[in-house]
Amino acid sequence: MRTTHCLMIAGALLLLTVSSCAAAPKVELIQGKDKVDIKINGKFFTSYVYPLTLTKPSLWPLQSPGGVVMTRSFPFKKVEGESTDHPHHMGVFFTYDKVNNDGFWNNSTYPPQVKHAKIKKMESGEKGTLATELHWVGKSGQTLLKEDRTMVFSAGPDQYIVDFEITLTAANGPVVFDDTKEGMFAVRVAPFLKEKGGTGEYLSSNGDKTEKKVWGKRAPWVRLQGKIQEKTLGIAIFNHPKSVNYPTYWHARGYGLFSANPLGQFAFQKGRKEKNPKPYRLTLQPGKSTFFKFRVVVYEGDRTAAQWNQHFKGWAAVK
Repeated sequence: MRTTHCLMIAGALLLLTVSSCAAAPKVELIQGKDKVDIKINGKFFTSYVYPLTLTKPSLWPLQSPGGVVMTRSFPFKKVEGESTDHPHHMGVFFTYDKVNNDGFWNNSTYPPQVKHAKIKKMESGEKGTLATELHWVGKSGQTLLKEDRTMVFSAGPDQYIVDFEITLTAANGPVVFDDTKEGMFAVRVAPFLKEKGGTGEYLSSNGDKTEKKVWGKRAPWVRLQGKIQEKTLGIAIFNHPKSVNYPTYWHARGYGLFSANPLGQFAFQKGRKEKNPKPYRLTLQPGKSTFFKFRVVVYEGDRTAAQWNQHFKGWAAVK
């Protein structure tokens, strides 16, 4: 009704523009077989995929507002000319490689496995909300961690946004996360976004550019931006101040892995040859939890560091 009313007024007065009367973006979540599709204003954005044949659930594929695919297709499907390295890199994913004696990152077969357990909330509207429960099951068959994940999908001018809030709770005894670079909140990007063999370039909130300068350093945000058919697109990842061991370290690779890893402190400090690298070695006692909060922005058009700083400042201020 609101859109029709605006058009009638615009037609009568010949003053109002269509954009001034545009309805707020509508986000629709659609249940499928072992997946939930997310559409924004009727256009496909991504799917939360969780068949038990995967080593961990993921968002895949990820598309820009104009329909450009921003994630690598493999291992979900093979595309001619696309790389097939690191089959454990699956779209947008969250996992870690040294959890007690289990590796949840490098495994392309299971066990161990991050299993989707249930959907706790699925709500469409001006924003879309998907809340899930996942179980980190070790090689022994025992659940080491219970993961409560909430993803909120929204849109802005020339951009789609996913906000992640993730709580990990020790389920059956103490859980130790040994420091390793192999983690944690990650995107395996499309070939055009790679720095090596593509058009992409990393930029951090510190002002560092390229994999060489971004890798292994702390920063509240990093963006990876490139071009395809003369169109500028990118992905930005933000780490919230309430997230564990903020600001996160970055496992940003030129071959296409774009990862925020707050728990790999010793590995990154050692890798950058810092003096006296200090282990973080997060340890959870039974029933205790730790919290992660990230934002992913898929965008079109060039954005300056000043614009990203302003975006981060507004997001970080929200409790």
